[in-house]
Amino acid sequence: MKMVRLNNGVEIPILGFGTYQITDPEQAETAVQEAIRAGYRHIDTAQSYMNEEAVGRGIAKSGVARKELFITTKIWVENVSYEGVLSSFERSLTRLGLDYIDLLLIHQPYSDVYGAWRAMEELQVQGKIRAIGVSNFAVDQAVDLAEFNTVTPQVNQIEINPFQQQTKNIAALKAEGIMPEAWAPFAEGKNDIFHNPILVKIGEKYGKSVAQVITRWLLEQGIIVLAKSVKPERMQENLDVFDFELTDADKEKIATLNEGESQFFSHADPEMIRWMASRKLEI
Repeated sequence: MKMVRLNNGVEIPILGFGTYQITDPEQAETAVQEAIRAGYRHIDTAQSYMNEEAVGRGIAKSGVARKELFITTKIWVENVSYEGVLSSFERSLTRLGLDYIDLLLIHQPYSDVYGAWRAMEELQVQGKIRAIGVSNFAVDQAVDLAEFNTVTPQVNQIEINPFQQQTKNIAALKAEGIMPEAWAPFAEGKNDIFHNPILVKIGEKYGKSVAQVITRWLLEQGIIVLAKSVKPERMQENLDVFDFELTDADKEKIATLNEGESQFFSHADPEMIRWMASRKLEI
């Protein structure tokens, strides 16, 4: 697996297995085992996914040594404060059955992010977290966090897909030393993405699926990619992307698909902020 180096020297597998919306415990546990069997070494979960226990069981039953795996989880909004991070992080560790986390993220850019960040910095110094970062932060929010604290975020996990390409934001994050990580690289199937004529035609040229073309497009930008599937054959397919390269012409065609807006919702929408603030998960 290809690795990329974060701004603190920690290496992270460039391809990760996402577990969002895998809520059935047995399915989540099995999916993690199958993903690791397929070759994934980077597993991504979150407090709000409500599957940390199942993910932890899958990790434990995989038979792969802990040091060979890179595990990410995220702090949900209700726990985004100094004390909230310290207490909820310990609960996440217990649910996952781990004694350290490779990457801990603030899941959403709301509530007391500065207090939360100070707690995360302390946990990193203590060796309980190898890397710390954010998710869904605008570039200015990530830079603000960096400038008024000790540690610059190592990662910003954001929506990146052919319909929301975020080219300027990706460049800006990299200029700050913050690694972009793509969630929803396949836009969760929106706009019939798996049958998009441009992506299908590019894939046919290389004998690859649309998912493989999208993954390769992101990898060639130096972006960490999170892909999710509960089907072992798809897991393997999503990893099989290192034997071809896109041409400049391919990339120019993909660029025409950019709509320049989220395929899901705006993080600047007051109603969405209020909804997230009200979503108490007791985690």
